[in-house]
Amino acid sequence: MDGQKPVDWRNVAYYARGAFAVIIALAVLVGGGYFAYSKITEVYTDLTTPEDDYVGDGTGEVEVVIPQGAGITQIGDILYEAGVVKSVRKFRSEAQRSGQAGELQAGRFRLQKELPAETAFAMLLDPANIQRIWITFPEGLTSAEQAQRIHNELEVPMEEIEAAYANTEALTLPEWAEGDVEGLLFPSRYVVAEPITALGIVQRQLSQFNTVASRVDLAGRAEALEIEPRDILTIASIIEGEVSNPDYQPLVAAVIYNRIEQDMKLEMDSTVHFFAGNEGGGVTTTAEQRATDHPYNTYFHEGLPPGPITNPGESAMNAALSPADSDAIFFVTIDLDTGETVFADTYEEHEQNVATWQQWCGENPGRC
Repeated sequence: MDGQKPVDWRNVAYYARGAFAVIIALAVLVGGGYFAYSKITEVYTDLTTPEDDYVGDGTGEVEVVIPQGAGITQIGDILYEAGVVKSVRKFRSEAQRSGQAGELQAGRFRLQKELPAETAFAMLLDPANIQRIWITFPEGLTSAEQAQRIHNELEVPMEEIEAAYANTEALTLPEWAEGDVEGLLFPSRYVVAEPITALGIVQRQLSQFNTVASRVDLAGRAEALEIEPRDILTIASIIEGEVSNPDYQPLVAAVIYNRIEQDMKLEMDSTVHFFAGNEGGGVTTTAEQRATDHPYNTYFHEGLPPGPITNPGESAMNAALSPADSDAIFFVTIDLDTGETVFADTYEEHEQNVATWQQWCGENPGRC
């Protein structure tokens, strides 16, 4: 009508924002709770955020992390703050239009900046765009060596890793493990979930150990042999510490069982390395180390050490459960490059094999 002032939509938006702020507070206080808050926040964002959009293929790159359980609005906020999308509202509109908003995955993504909302949403839907973090634990590492790898590659504090190893309640170890994670941290290649935590990594390793232990029937076959599962795992860990070639592992298992049966000391250098360390990376031990009175020193004490000395793989576990049919009580790896290992029933034959190994060491200085 004549005489009326034109509507100032900027004032309307201003008062609308204020009104919605009051509604949000009332929803939480009166009992609408988180559901009401999240819904009202979406409406508020719609009113206060222009539905602009970028065009083209984007520019540059940026890494974004979508946390577990993030809703579509939170994801839009993350993309907006990173400069990927121009409008949270437009991104949410695209997600809702697609009907696939519930299929978005958590993870780390490398995306272009200034993408159309439709393109950004499609890229988050594609699992190929997840920048997965991996860590690999080879067979035969000790828990301390694995901890160092976690620290170096994933920048997890050593204190956090040590606390995870000691958190027996959260780890739910088997009773026969006696609260010790050594031997149970299964060697494999793992995807690391974010946020990265030492406990999460260790739990993943223990889960894989349980899977493999079930597959090889560790408990059942150990019972058939009348040997405790922890002792089987200890034998497997020694096998893994001595030879990495699966072809030789059942024969090394036979040597261990034969020496125990004949009341001979195992005299395994890998057990000495476990308590004395192996900074030089060689395969030998010193006379002083071998003479040390330590529970894990199989040169000093008869029988098995108190527990595992490495974290063995599946082949070593199978070897411990199914040793070769052999009378051998000695072995030596005569070529460290190929892993060739020879076995002997007598000390005289073993001396000849040791001479062959010493010749190889002489031809390859610094390797032994």
